[in-house]
This record gives sequence, C-alpha cells and structure tokens, in this order.
Amino acid sequence: MSIALVRCGSPASLDSLTPGTGDDPGQPGPGQIRVRLQASSLNFHDYAVVAGMIPTAAGRIPMSDGAGVVEAVGDGVSEFKPGDLVMSTFFTDWLDGHTPGTGFASTPGDGIDGYAREAVVTPQDWFTHAPAGYSAAEAATLTCAGLTAWRALFVDNAIRPGSTVLVQGSGGVSVFALQFAKAAGARVVATSSSDEKLERLKALGADHLINYKAVPEWGKQALELTDGKGVDCVVEIGGAGTLDQSMLATRVGGHVALIGVLTGRGGPVETALLMGKSLRVQGLVVGSRQHQLEMIRGVEASGLKPVISDYFPLAQLADAFRHQIAGKHFGKIVVDI
Repeated sequence: MSIALVRCGSPASLDSLTPGTGDDPGQPGPGQIRVRLQASSLNFHDYAVVAGMIPTAAGRIPMSDGAGVVEAVGDGVSEFKPGDLVMSTFFTDWLDGHTPGTGFASTPGDGIDGYAREAVVTPQDWFTHAPAGYSAAEAATLTCAGLTAWRALFVDNAIRPGSTVLVQGSGGVSVFALQFAKAAGARVVATSSSDEKLERLKALGADHLINYKAVPEWGKQALELTDGKGVDCVVEIGGAGTLDQSMLATRVGGHVALIGVLTGRGGPVETALLMGKSLRVQGLVVGSRQHQLEMIRGVEASGLKPVISDYFPLAQLADAFRHQIAGKHFGKIVVDI
C-alpha cells in the first residue's frame, strides 16, 4: 500500500514541492498510534522550510500541524482509542517543564518529516485529543499558531479581566491572541495596514484599531488610547522593524512577547526605552505538550472556534503558500488531506 504526500525538493522552494506517494507506515507498535490525517494548516515556519529559508534534509515532508482520526493503537496505549480525533504537538520531545535545547530537531516538517501526508504511525505522546466539538480542520490550526498565542498570554504572562493586549496584523497567531484575550475579559488594541481587515478584527471584539500604514508611530497612538499608561502585553510578530514601537506602546513593567521576524531577524533596539520602562521582552517558540493540554481545556471552556480563511487540497500545497505570502488570508489557511 502507499499514501499520498508532498515532499520538498533540493534545494527547497515552492516550485520544488512535489505531490506523490510513499510507503504506508503500517501498524503501530507498543506505545504507538496510527493516525489517518485529515488536515494541516500553514504557519510562517512552514513557509520558511518549503522556501529554503530554513535548511532541511532533501525530500523532507513539510508541515508541523496535523490533525486526524486514530485508526489503531499499539500495546500499552491507554490515552487514545480508534476513532478519537487528535492533533499533533509542535515539539515531539517537549512534554513539560523547561524548553529543551534541541531546537527544531524534533519538529515535524523541519527536523523530522511532517504531516503533509495521509497517515502516520508515531509515539502516542506526539498527539493530544482535539477539543470537543472541533473538526479536524479546526484542530489543525491550534498546534502552532493557537498554542503560540496561548503561551504569550497565559504561560509567559498572566492576562486577566481588565488587562490590555496589543496584537499586530491578522495572521493566525494575532487572531488567536485577540480571541483568547477577549475570552479572558481583556481589552485589545489591534493593528493592521488594511482598513478592511481592521473592521474584521473589530467584529471579533477588538476595542481599538490602528492602521500602522497611516500611523507609522502607532506605539504613541497606543499610549494615547490607554490614557498614557500603555498596554500590558504586545504580541510582537514583526521583529526588529516593529519592536521599538511595541516597547513604546507597553506600560512600565509590561511584557512584549517576541514571536515573529516578519520585518527582519536583526537590527538596532532602543535599549534605553527597554531599560527605562523595565520591560520584559521575551522570545518564545510555541510550547510544550502540557501547555497544549491546558490550552485545549481553555478552548473547551470558552467555546472559542478558530477563524479559517481558506482551504486548499494537499496536492495544491504550493498554491496555498503563494496565497499566504500574498497576504490574502485572514486567520488561518487549512490544507485538506
């Protein structure tokens, strides 16, 4: 038997993504589960892999997010049973505790083969149950983007009712951060270069809107919107090009969750502002399996559902990435498997 999949060529590029078939993974051994994958979703990290920005082994199967149905379980598996809807974890070796020092070596679609394929056999702790009432497509959006937003607000920070959060843009992490913050009773300042997208962010609950293209010094405007106090947390996805404005927008002693590098990987930082406001600028990359379990409980308690912008079939994965880099999406792009 064989399964459908997509591989990266060498050197990796969107044009080198090749649909094809591979060997069926077979039946699970002790402690393993077999999952029939039904959906994945796109993240910037996945694009960096398939575009050759992050070096990976030739022929790598991309995609870090995967969700589907358990088809069989091996001896000793008690957490799952056939028929369960499950979702993958981003770091297969980070179950709990401090971040391991292995980088992306254990990340599907990067250091190891990912979920752009129909079926996998893995250790049981590479997956968790999906939230109750979720579809596979909805569950596939949570592994990277959802958990990153969750960690920024509730693991590395303590957002609570009355807190103020600033989110940048309308990609997956930012939309999840807006939804999570509103579910926790926080106020949200949303930024975007598109008035149309700002209106969609408002419809999701954003309290204040800033078009950063029209207002380049949006950090100053965020201060004005908070009566000069500043926001409690910025979910920073831009990187070097936006960090100074994020720090300006943040209150004294506040938190900047440094997640993305969309405006560059390096550059000058206004260290006097960082020190003068006693800011905590903390980098983060997704989270542990335990963090994911906690997020799932939060999702179930709040009834939150992800915002899915577009769907593409697995065979059109390259087109899905082209749609992503064109900035045409709002929220998440899902790949149906």
